[in-house]
Amino acid sequence: MRLTLGKRGDYGVRATLYLARKHGDGRKKSREIARAMVIPERFLPQIMTDLIRAELVTSMAGPDGGYELARLPEEISLLDVMEAVEGPARSERCVLRGGPCHWDHACAVHAAWFKAQQALIDSMRETSFSELAATDARLEAGLGTPDDFKPPGDPAPAED
Repeated sequence: MRLTLGKRGDYGVRATLYLARKHGDGRKKSREIARAMVIPERFLPQIMTDLIRAELVTSMAGPDGGYELARLPEEISLLDVMEAVEGPARSERCVLRGGPCHWDHACAVHAAWFKAQQALIDSMRETSFSELAATDARLEAGLGTPDDFKPPGDPAPAED
C-alpha cells in the first residue's frame, strides 16, 4: 500500500510551504510561487482559491498584490492544507465493501482502518508549517539529509 498525495495536495503543500518560508516578506506573486515550487502556473490559482476559501491564505490583486498566509505558519497544520485542497481526510467508504461506512454494518477491518486513519490525521494535525519550513530550510542549506528528519523507529527503506 502506498500513501501518496494527489496533485492538488502536493501543490497545496508546496505553495503553503513557500509562503511559510517567506512569511513576513510581503505578498508573493503567483508566478514566483509556481517557479520556486515547480507548480504549473496555470494550475496554481485553482489551488490558491481553495486555500483562500479555507482562510489559510489571503490575496490581493494589482501591482502590489499577491498571496500571503492568513495566519502565522505555526497556526497552519498540514491537515488544514490537505483538507482545504483535497477534502476530508477521513474516508467515508468501507474498506472491504466499497459502499458507505456505517458502524451498524461494520466490516472486519473497520476498527483497524479507523485507528490507522486517525493516527495519520493526528500526525498531520500536529505538524505545523513553521516546522515544515524550518526542516525545508535546513535541508536546502545542506544541514542534514532526509534521513536526519525521520521519526524515531522509522524503518529503513526496503532494498529493491
